Amino acid sequence: MELFITICLVFLYFMFIFFIYKLLWRTQSCYIVAYECYKAPNDMKLDTETCGNLVLRNKNLGVGEYKFLLQAMVNAGIGEETYGPRNIIEGREESPNLSDALSEINDIVFSTLDKLFTKTGVFPSEIDVLVVTISMISSVPSIPARVINRYKKREDVKVFNLSGMGCSASVIAVDLVNHLFQTYKNQFAIVVISESLSPNWYVGKERSMMLPNILFRIGGCSLLLKNKRGLKHRAILKLNHLVRTHVGSIDEAYGSCTRIEDDQGNCGFFLTKNLPKAAAKAVSMNLRVLVPKMLPLRELIRYSMVTYWRNKSKTSNPESGLNLKSGIDYFCIHPGGRAVIDAMGRSLGLNEYNLEPTRMALHRFGNTSAVGLWYVLSYMEAKKRLKQGDRILMISPGAGFKCNNCVWEVMKNLDDVNVWEDCIGRYPLKCTTNIYFFLGKI
Repeated sequence: MELFITICLVFLYFMFIFFIYKLLWRTQSCYIVAYECYKAPNDMKLDTETCGNLVLRNKNLGVGEYKFLLQAMVNAGIGEETYGPRNIIEGREESPNLSDALSEINDIVFSTLDKLFTKTGVFPSEIDVLVVTISMISSVPSIPARVINRYKKREDVKVFNLSGMGCSASVIAVDLVNHLFQTYKNQFAIVVISESLSPNWYVGKERSMMLPNILFRIGGCSLLLKNKRGLKHRAILKLNHLVRTHVGSIDEAYGSCTRIEDDQGNCGFFLTKNLPKAAAKAVSMNLRVLVPKMLPLRELIRYSMVTYWRNKSKTSNPESGLNLKSGIDYFCIHPGGRAVIDAMGRSLGLNEYNLEPTRMALHRFGNTSAVGLWYVLSYMEAKKRLKQGDRILMISPGAGFKCNNCVWEVMKNLDDVNVWEDCIGRYPLKCTTNIYFFLGKI
Protein backbone atom coordinates (compact mmCIF):
# COMPACT_ATOMS: atom_id res chain seq x y z
CA MET A 1 0.00 0.00 0.00
CA GLU A 2 2.81 2.36 0.91
CA LEU A 3 4.56 1.56 -2.37
CA PHE A 4 1.37 2.33 -4.30
CA ILE A 5 0.98 5.67 -2.53
CA THR A 6 4.62 6.51 -3.19
CA ILE A 7 4.25 5.73 -6.89
CA CYS A 8 1.09 7.85 -7.07
CA LEU A 9 2.81 10.80 -5.37
CA VAL A 10 5.79 10.55 -7.71
CA PHE A 11 3.44 10.38 -10.68
CA LEU A 12 1.48 13.41 -9.48
CA TYR A 13 4.73 15.31 -8.89
CA PHE A 14 5.97 14.72 -12.42
CA MET A 15 2.55 15.58 -13.84
CA PHE A 16 2.62 18.85 -11.89
CA ILE A 17 6.09 19.67 -13.24
CA PHE A 18 4.93 18.79 -16.75
CA PHE A 19 1.89 21.08 -16.62
CA ILE A 20 3.91 23.93 -15.14
CA TYR A 21 6.45 23.50 -17.95
CA LYS A 22 3.72 23.51 -20.59
CA LEU A 23 2.11 26.58 -19.04
CA LEU A 24 5.37 28.52 -19.00
CA TRP A 25 6.22 27.38 -22.51
CA ARG A 26 2.86 28.53 -23.86
CA THR A 27 3.33 31.99 -22.35
CA GLN A 28 5.21 33.86 -25.03
CA SER A 29 7.32 36.77 -23.82
CA CYS A 30 7.24 40.10 -25.64
CA TYR A 31 10.64 41.65 -26.34
CA ILE A 32 11.73 44.88 -27.98
CA VAL A 33 14.72 44.28 -30.24
CA ALA A 34 15.19 47.95 -31.17
CA TYR A 35 13.36 51.22 -31.67
CA GLU A 36 14.05 54.27 -33.83
CA CYS A 37 12.77 57.76 -33.06
CA TYR A 38 12.19 60.42 -35.69
CA LYS A 39 14.24 63.60 -35.90
CA ALA A 40 13.04 66.18 -38.43
CA PRO A 41 15.37 68.36 -40.56
CA ASN A 42 16.57 71.67 -39.11
CA ASP A 43 14.40 73.70 -41.49
CA MET A 44 11.33 72.37 -39.65
CA LYS A 45 12.29 73.80 -36.26
CA LEU A 46 9.76 76.02 -34.50
CA ASP A 47 11.99 78.54 -32.74
CA THR A 48 10.82 81.73 -31.03
CA GLU A 49 10.86 83.84 -34.16
CA THR A 50 8.90 81.29 -36.19
CA CYS A 51 6.35 80.85 -33.41
CA GLY A 52 6.00 84.61 -33.09
CA ASN A 53 5.32 85.02 -36.81
CA LEU A 54 2.82 82.16 -36.66
CA VAL A 55 0.89 83.84 -33.85
CA LEU A 56 0.91 87.25 -35.55
CA ARG A 57 -0.45 85.72 -38.78
CA ASN A 58 -3.66 84.74 -37.00
CA LYS A 59 -5.88 87.78 -37.58
CA ASN A 60 -8.61 86.29 -35.38
CA LEU A 61 -6.63 87.05 -32.24
CA GLY A 62 -6.94 90.15 -30.09
CA VAL A 63 -4.65 91.62 -27.43
CA GLY A 64 -6.04 89.28 -24.78
CA GLU A 65 -5.35 86.21 -26.87
CA TYR A 66 -1.81 87.43 -27.69
CA LYS A 67 -1.04 87.83 -23.98
CA PHE A 68 -2.53 84.43 -23.20
CA LEU A 69 -0.41 82.71 -25.86
CA LEU A 70 2.73 84.55 -24.79
CA GLN A 71 2.34 83.48 -21.18
CA ALA A 72 1.55 79.92 -22.20
CA MET A 73 4.63 79.74 -24.46
CA VAL A 74 6.90 81.02 -21.71
CA ASN A 75 5.66 78.47 -19.15
CA ALA A 76 5.08 75.46 -21.42
CA GLY A 77 8.54 73.98 -20.81
CA ILE A 78 9.22 73.74 -24.55
CA GLY A 79 12.53 74.87 -26.04
CA GLU A 80 13.78 76.37 -29.29
CA GLU A 81 14.39 73.15 -31.23
CA THR A 82 11.04 71.40 -31.51
CA TYR A 83 9.67 70.59 -34.96
CA GLY A 84 6.48 71.64 -36.76
CA PRO A 85 4.79 70.71 -40.05
CA ARG A 86 6.12 72.29 -43.24
CA ASN A 87 2.77 73.79 -44.24
CA ILE A 88 2.66 75.62 -40.89
CA ILE A 89 6.19 76.97 -41.24
CA GLU A 90 5.45 78.03 -44.84
CA GLY A 91 2.34 79.94 -43.74
CA ARG A 92 -0.30 77.60 -45.18
CA GLU A 93 -1.96 76.57 -41.91
CA GLU A 94 -5.36 77.90 -43.00
CA SER A 95 -5.44 75.76 -46.16
CA PRO A 96 -3.99 72.31 -45.37
CA ASN A 97 -4.41 69.53 -47.90
CA LEU A 98 -4.09 65.75 -48.02
CA SER A 99 -0.76 65.99 -49.82
CA ASP A 100 0.77 67.88 -46.89
CA ALA A 101 -0.51 65.30 -44.41
CA LEU A 102 0.70 62.28 -46.41
CA SER A 103 4.08 63.87 -47.08
CA GLU A 104 4.54 64.45 -43.35
CA ILE A 105 3.56 60.88 -42.47
CA ASN A 106 5.67 59.35 -45.26
CA ASP A 107 8.77 61.15 -44.04
CA ILE A 108 8.27 60.03 -40.44
CA VAL A 109 7.21 56.44 -41.10
CA PHE A 110 9.62 55.53 -43.87
CA SER A 111 12.70 57.22 -42.40
CA THR A 112 12.28 55.48 -39.02
CA LEU A 113 11.58 52.12 -40.63
CA ASP A 114 14.56 52.42 -42.98
CA LYS A 115 16.86 53.08 -40.03
CA LEU A 116 15.27 50.34 -37.96
CA PHE A 117 15.75 47.67 -40.63
CA THR A 118 19.32 48.81 -41.21
CA LYS A 119 20.14 48.82 -37.49
CA THR A 120 18.73 45.36 -36.77
CA GLY A 121 19.55 43.56 -40.02
CA VAL A 122 15.96 42.27 -40.14
CA PHE A 123 14.41 42.23 -43.62
CA PRO A 124 10.91 43.62 -44.23
CA SER A 125 9.89 40.21 -45.57
CA GLU A 126 10.52 38.70 -42.12
CA ILE A 127 7.84 40.83 -40.44
CA ASP A 128 4.77 38.86 -39.37
CA VAL A 129 2.73 41.61 -37.67
CA LEU A 130 2.35 45.28 -38.59
CA VAL A 131 0.57 47.76 -36.30
CA VAL A 132 0.30 51.43 -37.26
CA THR A 133 -1.22 53.96 -34.88
CA ILE A 134 -1.66 57.53 -36.16
CA SER A 135 -4.72 59.15 -34.63
CA MET A 136 -5.74 62.05 -36.82
CA ILE A 137 -5.44 60.98 -40.44
CA SER A 138 -7.45 58.68 -42.66
CA SER A 139 -6.35 57.78 -46.17
CA VAL A 140 -7.24 55.24 -48.84
CA PRO A 141 -5.21 53.09 -49.22
CA SER A 142 -4.45 53.10 -45.49
CA ILE A 143 -1.08 54.02 -43.96
CA PRO A 144 -0.31 50.32 -43.24
CA ALA A 145 -1.05 49.57 -46.90
CA ARG A 146 1.47 52.25 -47.91
CA VAL A 147 4.05 50.56 -45.68
CA ILE A 148 3.33 47.15 -47.20
CA ASN A 149 3.65 48.55 -50.71
CA ARG A 150 6.87 50.42 -49.94
CA TYR A 151 8.65 47.41 -48.41
CA LYS A 152 6.93 44.67 -50.46
CA LYS A 153 5.89 42.71 -47.39
CA ARG A 154 4.46 39.21 -47.48
CA GLU A 155 0.80 38.71 -48.36
CA ASP A 156 0.11 36.91 -45.06
CA VAL A 157 1.33 39.73 -42.79
CA LYS A 158 -1.18 40.48 -40.01
CA VAL A 159 -2.07 44.19 -40.34
CA PHE A 160 -3.75 46.54 -37.85
CA ASN A 161 -4.51 50.24 -38.21
CA LEU A 162 -5.34 52.00 -34.90
CA SER A 163 -6.90 55.45 -35.04
CA GLY A 164 -8.15 57.96 -32.49
CA MET A 165 -6.18 56.46 -29.59
CA GLY A 166 -4.41 59.75 -28.77
CA CYS A 167 -1.46 60.06 -26.42
CA SER A 168 -1.91 56.54 -25.05
CA ALA A 169 -1.73 54.79 -28.42
CA SER A 170 1.76 53.28 -28.23
CA VAL A 171 1.03 51.16 -25.14
CA ILE A 172 -2.24 50.04 -26.73
CA ALA A 173 -0.30 48.93 -29.82
CA VAL A 174 2.19 47.02 -27.68
CA ASP A 175 -0.69 45.33 -25.85
CA LEU A 176 -2.18 44.23 -29.17
CA VAL A 177 1.15 42.74 -30.25
CA ASN A 178 1.60 41.03 -26.90
CA HIS A 179 -1.81 39.33 -27.23
CA LEU A 180 -0.96 38.18 -30.75
CA PHE A 181 2.32 36.79 -29.46
CA GLN A 182 0.39 34.49 -27.10
CA THR A 183 -1.25 32.85 -30.11
CA TYR A 184 1.52 32.92 -32.72
CA LYS A 185 5.04 31.67 -31.94
CA ASN A 186 8.34 32.91 -33.37
CA GLN A 187 6.97 36.20 -34.70
CA PHE A 188 8.48 39.55 -35.63
CA ALA A 189 6.24 42.60 -35.18
CA ILE A 190 6.58 46.24 -36.21
CA VAL A 191 4.77 49.04 -34.39
CA VAL A 192 4.75 52.47 -36.05
CA ILE A 193 3.65 55.44 -33.92
CA SER A 194 3.10 59.04 -34.96
CA GLU A 195 0.59 61.88 -35.16
CA SER A 196 -0.65 64.00 -38.05
CA LEU A 197 -0.32 67.73 -37.34
CA SER A 198 -0.42 69.26 -40.84
CA PRO A 199 -4.23 69.22 -41.25
CA ASN A 200 -4.98 69.72 -37.55
CA TRP A 201 -3.50 73.11 -36.69
CA TYR A 202 -6.07 75.34 -34.99
CA VAL A 203 -6.45 78.83 -36.53
CA GLY A 204 -9.28 80.17 -34.35
CA LYS A 205 -9.31 82.17 -31.12
CA GLU A 206 -10.82 79.85 -28.49
CA ARG A 207 -8.26 79.69 -25.69
CA SER A 208 -9.03 76.11 -24.72
CA MET A 209 -8.33 75.11 -28.33
CA MET A 210 -5.15 77.19 -28.77
CA LEU A 211 -3.13 75.32 -26.13
CA PRO A 212 -2.51 72.22 -28.31
CA ASN A 213 -0.78 74.48 -30.88
CA ILE A 214 1.71 75.46 -28.20
CA LEU A 215 2.32 71.94 -26.91
CA PHE A 216 2.05 69.52 -29.83
CA ARG A 217 4.99 68.93 -32.16
CA ILE A 218 6.03 66.50 -34.88
CA GLY A 219 7.47 63.17 -33.79
CA GLY A 220 7.46 59.49 -34.61
CA CYS A 221 8.89 56.13 -33.64
CA SER A 222 9.08 52.60 -35.02
CA LEU A 223 9.52 49.55 -32.78
CA LEU A 224 10.70 46.04 -33.64
CA LEU A 225 9.27 43.43 -31.28
CA LYS A 226 9.55 39.65 -31.22
CA ASN A 227 8.80 36.54 -29.20
CA LYS A 228 11.43 34.31 -30.76
CA ARG A 229 13.18 32.57 -27.87
CA GLY A 230 16.30 31.99 -29.95
CA LEU A 231 16.78 35.76 -30.35
CA LYS A 232 16.33 36.65 -26.68
CA HIS A 233 19.98 37.70 -26.47
CA ARG A 234 19.34 40.49 -29.00
CA ALA A 235 16.47 42.04 -27.05
CA ILE A 236 16.88 45.33 -25.19
CA LEU A 237 13.59 45.31 -23.24
CA LYS A 238 11.16 42.67 -22.01
CA LEU A 239 7.51 43.41 -21.24
CA ASN A 240 6.76 42.33 -17.65
CA HIS A 241 3.32 43.85 -17.01
CA LEU A 242 0.73 45.89 -18.90
CA VAL A 243 -2.60 47.23 -17.62
CA ARG A 244 -5.19 49.24 -19.57
CA THR A 245 -7.90 51.38 -17.98
CA HIS A 246 -10.74 53.26 -19.70
CA VAL A 247 -13.02 55.70 -17.84
CA GLY A 248 -14.97 56.83 -20.91
CA SER A 249 -18.23 55.82 -19.22
CA ILE A 250 -17.87 58.96 -17.08
CA ASP A 251 -19.26 61.88 -19.10
CA GLU A 252 -16.82 64.46 -17.68
CA ALA A 253 -13.83 62.27 -18.50
CA TYR A 254 -15.15 61.39 -21.95
CA GLY A 255 -15.56 65.05 -22.92
CA SER A 256 -12.38 66.37 -21.32
CA CYS A 257 -10.34 66.16 -24.53
CA THR A 258 -12.22 66.20 -27.84
CA ARG A 259 -11.69 67.29 -31.42
CA ILE A 260 -14.43 69.76 -32.37
CA GLU A 261 -15.21 72.82 -34.48
CA ASP A 262 -15.52 76.28 -32.92
CA ASP A 263 -18.28 78.78 -33.74
CA GLN A 264 -16.42 79.86 -36.90
CA GLY A 265 -15.98 76.29 -38.15
CA ASN A 266 -12.27 76.02 -37.24
CA CYS A 267 -11.35 72.50 -36.21
CA GLY A 268 -9.12 71.79 -33.23
CA PHE A 269 -8.73 70.07 -29.86
CA PHE A 270 -10.88 71.29 -27.01
CA LEU A 271 -9.37 70.80 -23.55
CA THR A 272 -11.77 71.27 -20.63
CA LYS A 273 -11.10 72.03 -16.97
CA ASN A 274 -12.08 68.43 -16.18
CA LEU A 275 -8.97 67.08 -17.94
CA PRO A 276 -6.67 67.00 -14.85
CA LYS A 277 -9.39 65.31 -12.79
CA ALA A 278 -10.05 62.74 -15.53
CA ALA A 279 -6.33 61.99 -15.89
CA ALA A 280 -5.87 61.61 -12.14
CA LYS A 281 -8.81 59.20 -11.87
CA ALA A 282 -7.64 57.09 -14.83
CA VAL A 283 -4.05 56.88 -13.54
CA SER A 284 -5.23 56.02 -10.03
CA MET A 285 -7.56 53.25 -11.21
CA ASN A 286 -4.83 51.81 -13.41
CA LEU A 287 -2.20 51.74 -10.67
CA ARG A 288 -4.58 49.97 -8.30
CA VAL A 289 -4.35 46.99 -10.64
CA LEU A 290 -0.72 47.38 -11.72
CA VAL A 291 0.95 48.13 -8.37
CA PRO A 292 0.38 44.67 -6.79
CA LYS A 293 2.00 43.13 -9.86
CA MET A 294 5.10 45.32 -9.98
CA LEU A 295 5.99 46.01 -6.33
CA PRO A 296 7.71 43.51 -4.02
CA LEU A 297 5.64 41.76 -1.37
CA ARG A 298 7.50 43.48 1.49
CA GLU A 299 6.40 46.91 0.25
CA LEU A 300 2.79 45.82 -0.08
CA ILE A 301 2.83 44.43 3.45
CA ARG A 302 4.46 47.60 4.80
CA TYR A 303 1.86 49.77 3.08
CA SER A 304 -1.01 47.65 4.40
CA MET A 305 0.27 47.82 7.96
CA VAL A 306 0.95 51.56 7.84
CA THR A 307 -2.48 52.22 6.34
CA TYR A 308 -4.16 50.10 9.02
CA TRP A 309 -2.48 51.95 11.89
CA ARG A 310 -3.04 55.31 10.24
CA ASN A 311 -6.77 54.66 9.94
CA LYS A 312 -6.93 53.31 13.48
CA SER A 313 -5.10 56.26 15.01
CA LYS A 314 -6.67 58.76 12.60
CA THR A 315 -3.33 60.49 11.99
CA SER A 316 -1.70 61.67 8.79
CA ASN A 317 1.80 60.48 7.92
CA PRO A 318 3.43 61.80 4.73
CA GLU A 319 5.53 58.63 4.50
CA SER A 320 2.54 56.28 4.62
CA GLY A 321 2.11 56.11 0.84
CA LEU A 322 3.39 53.42 -1.47
CA ASN A 323 7.06 53.63 -2.38
CA LEU A 324 6.97 52.94 -6.13
CA LYS A 325 10.76 53.06 -6.24
CA SER A 326 10.90 49.80 -4.33
CA GLY A 327 9.87 48.01 -7.53
CA ILE A 328 10.64 50.54 -10.25
CA ASP A 329 14.02 52.05 -11.15
CA TYR A 330 12.97 54.60 -13.79
CA PHE A 331 9.75 56.41 -14.65
CA CYS A 332 8.85 57.09 -18.26
CA ILE A 333 5.97 59.58 -18.05
CA HIS A 334 4.09 61.02 -21.01
CA PRO A 335 5.56 64.53 -21.62
CA GLY A 336 2.17 66.20 -22.03
CA GLY A 337 3.20 69.54 -20.56
CA ARG A 338 4.86 71.10 -17.54
CA ALA A 339 1.66 71.08 -15.45
CA VAL A 340 1.04 67.40 -16.27
CA ILE A 341 4.58 66.45 -15.29
CA ASP A 342 4.43 68.44 -12.04
CA ALA A 343 1.11 66.88 -11.03
CA MET A 344 2.31 63.36 -11.86
CA GLY A 345 5.49 63.87 -9.87
CA ARG A 346 3.59 65.04 -6.79
CA SER A 347 1.04 62.23 -6.90
CA LEU A 348 3.66 59.48 -7.35
CA GLY A 349 6.21 60.90 -4.91
CA LEU A 350 8.92 61.43 -7.53
CA ASN A 351 11.91 63.77 -7.26
CA GLU A 352 13.50 65.93 -9.95
CA TYR A 353 15.94 63.18 -10.95
CA ASN A 354 12.99 60.88 -11.67
CA LEU A 355 11.22 63.59 -13.69
CA GLU A 356 14.30 64.85 -15.53
CA PRO A 357 13.99 62.60 -18.62
CA THR A 358 10.36 63.63 -19.14
CA ARG A 359 11.07 67.36 -18.67
CA MET A 360 14.04 67.26 -21.05
CA ALA A 361 12.10 65.31 -23.71
CA LEU A 362 9.33 67.93 -23.52
CA HIS A 363 11.87 70.75 -23.83
CA ARG A 364 13.73 69.24 -26.80
CA PHE A 365 10.88 67.64 -28.78
CA GLY A 366 7.64 69.01 -27.30
CA ASN A 367 4.48 66.97 -26.77
CA THR A 368 4.70 64.40 -29.56
CA SER A 369 1.52 62.62 -28.44
CA ALA A 370 1.89 58.82 -28.17
CA VAL A 371 5.52 59.02 -29.32
CA GLY A 372 6.62 61.05 -26.30
CA LEU A 373 7.32 57.99 -24.14
CA TRP A 374 10.00 56.81 -26.54
CA TYR A 375 11.80 60.16 -26.61
CA VAL A 376 11.85 59.96 -22.81
CA LEU A 377 13.22 56.41 -22.96
CA SER A 378 15.86 57.38 -25.49
CA TYR A 379 16.99 60.21 -23.18
CA MET A 380 17.57 57.69 -20.39
CA GLU A 381 19.51 55.50 -22.80
CA ALA A 382 21.58 58.39 -24.15
CA LYS A 383 22.52 59.29 -20.56
CA LYS A 384 23.62 55.64 -20.07
CA ARG A 385 21.33 55.17 -17.09
CA LEU A 386 19.66 51.94 -18.16
CA LYS A 387 21.43 48.83 -16.89
CA GLN A 388 20.56 45.15 -17.14
CA GLY A 389 17.79 44.23 -14.73
CA ASP A 390 16.42 47.76 -14.32
CA ARG A 391 12.64 48.15 -14.44
CA ILE A 392 10.93 51.01 -16.25
CA LEU A 393 7.36 52.14 -15.64
CA MET A 394 5.67 53.78 -18.64
CA ILE A 395 2.66 55.96 -17.79
CA SER A 396 0.49 57.13 -20.69
CA PRO A 397 -2.87 58.86 -20.14
CA GLY A 398 -4.83 59.73 -23.26
CA ALA A 399 -8.10 61.09 -24.64
CA GLY A 400 -11.19 58.97 -24.21
CA PHE A 401 -10.37 59.07 -21.31
CA LYS A 402 -7.92 56.26 -20.64
CA CYS A 403 -4.63 55.38 -18.99
CA ASN A 404 -2.43 52.56 -20.23
CA ASN A 405 0.69 51.71 -18.23
CA CYS A 406 3.33 49.02 -18.57
CA VAL A 407 6.55 47.84 -16.97
CA TRP A 408 9.64 46.94 -19.01
CA GLU A 409 12.72 45.06 -17.83
CA VAL A 410 16.07 46.11 -19.30
CA MET A 411 17.79 43.07 -20.84
CA LYS A 412 21.26 44.58 -21.32
CA ASN A 413 23.16 47.79 -20.59
CA LEU A 414 21.89 50.43 -23.05
CA ASP A 415 23.81 53.41 -24.40
CA ASP A 416 22.42 54.30 -27.85
CA VAL A 417 22.19 58.11 -28.14
CA ASN A 418 19.58 57.84 -30.92
CA VAL A 419 18.04 61.28 -31.68
CA TRP A 420 19.91 62.95 -28.78
CA GLU A 421 23.33 62.60 -30.41
CA ASP A 422 23.90 66.30 -31.17
CA CYS A 423 22.46 67.72 -27.94
CA ILE A 424 22.67 65.25 -25.06
CA GLY A 425 25.73 67.05 -23.69
CA ARG A 426 23.63 70.17 -23.07
CA TYR A 427 21.15 68.34 -20.88
CA PRO A 428 19.83 68.39 -18.23
CA LEU A 429 18.88 72.07 -18.06
CA LYS A 430 18.39 73.76 -14.70
CA CYS A 431 15.42 75.71 -16.03
CA THR A 432 13.14 74.92 -18.97
CA THR A 433 11.34 78.28 -19.02
CA ASN A 434 11.64 79.83 -22.49
CA ILE A 435 13.66 82.96 -21.65
CA TYR A 436 13.81 84.04 -25.31
CA PHE A 437 10.36 85.58 -24.98
CA PHE A 438 11.60 87.69 -22.09
CA LEU A 439 14.52 88.88 -24.21
CA GLY A 440 12.12 90.54 -26.62
CA LYS A 441 12.56 88.36 -29.67
CA ILE A 442 8.89 88.78 -30.55
